[in-house]
Amino acid sequence: MTDEKQQVGRLAMRVEGDWWVAYYALPETMEGALELGRIRMAIVEDWQAKELFMSLMRDAVTAIIRDRTGAKAEWPEPHGRPAPEHERAGRG
Repeated sequence: MTDEKQQVGRLAMRVEGDWWVAYYALPETMEGALELGRIRMAIVEDWQAKELFMSLMRDAVTAIIRDRTGAKAEWPEPHGRPAPEHERAGRG
């Protein structure tokens, strides 16, 4: 048995029009991503509201990973990294 860690999924946050949308996605792709939740961008302009929404969505991904693998998800610091250019949506 090995203690080597492997990324099995991730939290992907995307701005889609007036919404900030959270997805559970496999590493390196958005294909087949599962939408977890969405919130109006106007609501998360405040950093505390943004952190609360992100925390809730991280908890959702942690539960998905635990249910699928039995392992506890670990979150690197700082939280996340920018999406690859080909995955970026933005407002529009």
